[in-house]
Amino acid sequence: MSSQQQSQQNLMLIRWLTYLMFMMFAMTSDSVGEIIKEVKIEFGVNNTQASLLHSLFMVGIAFSGLFLGFLADRFGRKPTLILGLALFAASCYLFLLGGSFNFILGLITLSGLAVGIFKTAALALIGDISQSTKEHTGTMNGAEAFFGVGAIIGPLLVAYLIRQGVDWIWLYVIAGGLCTLLILMALWVNYPKTVKKPNAKPVSLSQSLLLLKDPYAMGFSAGAFLYVAAESAIYVWMPSYLVCDATAVTQVFSCYTNEANQFLAMYAVSVFFSLRALGRFIGIWMMQRYEWSLVLAWFGFAIMICFIGGLVGGKEVAIYLFPLSGIFMSVIYPTFNSKGISCFPKSQHGSVAGVILFFTAAGAAAGPLIMGVVADANGGDAKYGFYVATAFSVLLFVGLVFNLLKKPTEQRLDAIERAEYSHHTSGRSSNE
Repeated sequence: MSSQQQSQQNLMLIRWLTYLMFMMFAMTSDSVGEIIKEVKIEFGVNNTQASLLHSLFMVGIAFSGLFLGFLADRFGRKPTLILGLALFAASCYLFLLGGSFNFILGLITLSGLAVGIFKTAALALIGDISQSTKEHTGTMNGAEAFFGVGAIIGPLLVAYLIRQGVDWIWLYVIAGGLCTLLILMALWVNYPKTVKKPNAKPVSLSQSLLLLKDPYAMGFSAGAFLYVAAESAIYVWMPSYLVCDATAVTQVFSCYTNEANQFLAMYAVSVFFSLRALGRFIGIWMMQRYEWSLVLAWFGFAIMICFIGGLVGGKEVAIYLFPLSGIFMSVIYPTFNSKGISCFPKSQHGSVAGVILFFTAAGAAAGPLIMGVVADANGGDAKYGFYVATAFSVLLFVGLVFNLLKKPTEQRLDAIERAEYSHHTSGRSSNE
């Protein structure tokens, strides 16, 4: 086998390893809506307290994204990936020792810190293995497609474990086992060398924080915040909104007119994640053929209509429109991530990925938490929280229309394409 063939094979292994990392942590992060229902009963906590399971996880990701995102640029992708994966595996195994709500919240926060570390390294790595900004967007959509697959597997696995009388914490133990396998794979694979400018200063936290003043980094970060705040409303609070009696020990769906609607209400989160995963594979195809800002604007409009229709039409309509929004949500976040990161040199990809991840996690933490507070202030009815989520979807659409009409990143992306990708070579690799 020639050196070029070995290099191509190695890059393919790296791409699949990255995809599997996204799938693995999605199994836990996107199962939170199902877990919240169990935790509320097990520990007797209210909506606001239960939402901390999601919010603190996202706070951990946000902290490590902003303050530790530079590690992938400073010390290399491979060591940073392994550090993050090891911390995540440890936090998952420690769930076996859990017994109190506060201890579980601590482990949730630790796992978020770990995800922030290895995800920023993985996002930076995508730039290293991409030969153009267009390929970067396609690979990012592929990674998020596998994230969508993990988001389907996780809630189904939680539901299966509960039906079998097995505690939900075993979801984390299973994820820890998968994470251990990924660590072994990462140790074996050679990673491409990150190209840095001659005489460039070592990347530091202070340099990373300067990105908070950059309009490109902040523009995409604001979009990510609004999008994730709306998206997380679906998988965190849709189960509580669709259930007919939120105070019942077991789920009640008797308020729906027929058995098909009852079944759909029961599995609405899984349907949402299935459609989101399908949409991301479709998104890979669309982003290779259509102008990305146009696709995002149309999809943003469709998301807004799904939220408004689900509220106006009530639960009987929401069981269709809320899960359907998954198709339209599919391409927005990976494209935000890809285009935002692609506005910067590859030597900064870890840092800018961390900044965008900070605002992503902040949106995912703040959105559901605000929804829970608003719902509790109105008798615990999750419907009132969805008024907040609908407002996020409206603001997101407005931003996407601005991006379509003004195209503020067009010149920057063209310049980066010429400077960073026109002379790309994929033959170099190292254990960085």
